[in-house]
Order: sequence, then structure tokens, then C-alpha cells
Amino acid sequence: MFFDNNILYSFLYKIREFGITVPVIPGIMPITSGRQVERAIKLSGSFMPERFKNLVDKFGSDDKAMMQAGVAYATDQIIDLYANGISHVHIYSMNKPEIAERIMANLSDILGK
Repeated sequence: MFFDNNILYSFLYKIREFGITVPVIPGIMPITSGRQVERAIKLSGSFMPERFKNLVDKFGSDDKAMMQAGVAYATDQIIDLYANGISHVHIYSMNKPEIAERIMANLSDILGK
């Protein structure tokens, strides 16, 4: 789980350099609430890119706006992953299927579904 795709790309480059060819399925956790941020950082051990911090600063106190912004950010991450050759992604929806549904709707033409 990460919030900056460059973390994954760097990891893949390093493992491929060592001849590791097992499939790696990236995990994307849409942050849809300002309260989720601290917990997500703890879970992932990942840093938050400036672009994401700005999003949380701007919309984190408005639940509806943060939901929409978090889905948009996760969608953008997934589009970038697919554009760079990643063919499978795990969405951590945190028992909120509507989040995964919104992301899938955003990706319907990209994924051809």
C-alpha cells in the first residue's frame, strides 16, 4: 500500500534487477476521510506525497468533499499504474463497497468493463 506510485516503480526495478520475477499486486487504499490519514500512514509505513497532503488539508474536514477527492486520487493512481504496465490492483475498500464501485465506474472505459 502506497500513496506515491514511484515507490512501487522503484521497488519493482530493484527486485527485477535481482532476478525476482514473481507477480506483485499493488494495493491502493482510497482515503475518503480526513480521520483515516494517520491510521493509513501507520498501516502502510509510507509517506504522504505533497500532492496528497494538500488534498487532505483542503478537503479533510468535509466528509463529502474528502470522499470525492479520495476516490479521484485513488483512481488517478490506478490509471497511472495501468498506463505503466501494471495489470492488477487490489483496492482496500475498508468494508465500504461503494468506494470500490465508484473507482470501478471511473475506470470503466479504461478497463473495458
